[in-house]
Amino acid sequence: MPALFTPLKLRSLELRHRGWVSPMCQYSCGPDGEPGVPNDWHLMHLGSFAAGGAALILTEAAAVNAEGRISPRDAGLYNDAQAEAWQRITGFVHRQGAADAKIGVQLAHAGRKASTYWPFSGKRGSVPETDGGWATVGPSPLAFDGYAEPAAMSEAQIRDVISDFAAAAVRAVDAGFDTLELHGAHGYLLHQFQSPLINTRTDSWGGDETGRNRLLLAVIDAVRDVIPEPMPLLLRISATDWAAGGIDIEASVRLAAQAAEHGVDLVDVSSGGAVAHQEIRPGPGYQTEFSARIRRETGVPTGTVGLLTSAGQAEHAVATGQADGVFIARAALRDPHWWLRAAFELGHDITWPPQYERAVPRHSF
Repeated sequence: MPALFTPLKLRSLELRHRGWVSPMCQYSCGPDGEPGVPNDWHLMHLGSFAAGGAALILTEAAAVNAEGRISPRDAGLYNDAQAEAWQRITGFVHRQGAADAKIGVQLAHAGRKASTYWPFSGKRGSVPETDGGWATVGPSPLAFDGYAEPAAMSEAQIRDVISDFAAAAVRAVDAGFDTLELHGAHGYLLHQFQSPLINTRTDSWGGDETGRNRLLLAVIDAVRDVIPEPMPLLLRISATDWAAGGIDIEASVRLAAQAAEHGVDLVDVSSGGAVAHQEIRPGPGYQTEFSARIRRETGVPTGTVGLLTSAGQAEHAVATGQADGVFIARAALRDPHWWLRAAFELGHDITWPPQYERAVPRHSF
């Protein structure tokens, strides 16, 4: 059996293989209707991956409060209407019995990168309040490139955000999600507090590495306390800021070990996003070295992501111990049945949806 198609168990969650869907923002809530509510687009988008053979599907970032949305068209999980809409989607995924797909939600707060225009709006930068935007917050009053300056969060606001993550986690459980992922990467709020390039605070939420990691660990504790013990908790991190003076892989190894001690079951290893002057060196599998090192030095299960487009690349990452699973992103947008194709290419007999059985390839895909 190919390594990519071996099962994996995280707490009580049994994944039939190690090919997963990475969170990908769709910027498709509204513009009509209640903000943050996923709709038919999200049902189609996420449901197609279940039909396509993915073992685990992670949703796009779902904001834990209205101010935490990346854009006015982002999804949320901070009220009952949003939870009910997500429940429709989790129910659909779970009804695809042949696929046996599991679905998790990524909980997030965009911090200083909130209230921005969505990519296909034709505009860039912060959305003014007169156009449906809002004032943003962050660890320090430092703006991201071209965005509005955020207000430095008060102690009370920090405590409120921790509570918002916990409340969203409760809603996620009630909505039928199988797992949760905390978004601590890509320059969003939890990452902003971690990065010395952004967090210039001198109180207990900043300063040294312990202070800068404090918010993330507090959120992990708060979420772990309100979700069922058998439910696994995932964490996405940026293993490096790709910029001098920022987070590096050594710091991320230490963070992963701490996160595991606080109840994280798998670290989803990405990178970058903190600052505009980052210098990323992309290429196929350019982030696997980070997940491999974290896995090797901490013993914490990891997932890898980034320019992994072929079955062979994904198989190599798992077979060589670089990661316990592979998150597929853009390749899945191009081919929502990526996992059915990958199984065929690797010579593995995967179960197809009965509606598609007449299309099972015999000689070529």
